[in-house]
Amino acid sequence: MVAISEVMTDSVVTLPPDSTISDAARVMVRGGFGSVVVVQGRMLLGILTERDVLRAAADEDDLRASRIDQWMTPDPDTAPPDFETEEAAALMLSRGYRHLPVEVDGELLGMVSLRDVLSARIAQR
Repeated sequence: MVAISEVMTDSVVTLPPDSTISDAARVMVRGGFGSVVVVQGRMLLGILTERDVLRAAADEDDLRASRIDQWMTPDPDTAPPDFETEEAAALMLSRGYRHLPVEVDGELLGMVSLRDVLSARIAQR
């Protein structure tokens, strides 16, 4: 079995909760990321994904004024780095999301995507 620490990215984009949807979209596009982690200091508050940005764009007139904490998923599921990719895939598929923050004792270590864990599974075969 493969641990998610072996396939996660440690380049995690974080933004404070008062950032705008426009700020988040710009960072996501420039970095090629599908999500940003919303933090206050070192505390993980939520996650904002591409889907959230699209929902906001469909509902808001001005994405430069809409805060990400209004659209993020608060208190997202997280996983420790030794979590198996099989377990991570099952969790993400059963709960309908594609990004899972990796943390230990409240410290954000990285991000793993559904693509990462499924690629690891395919590589094992």
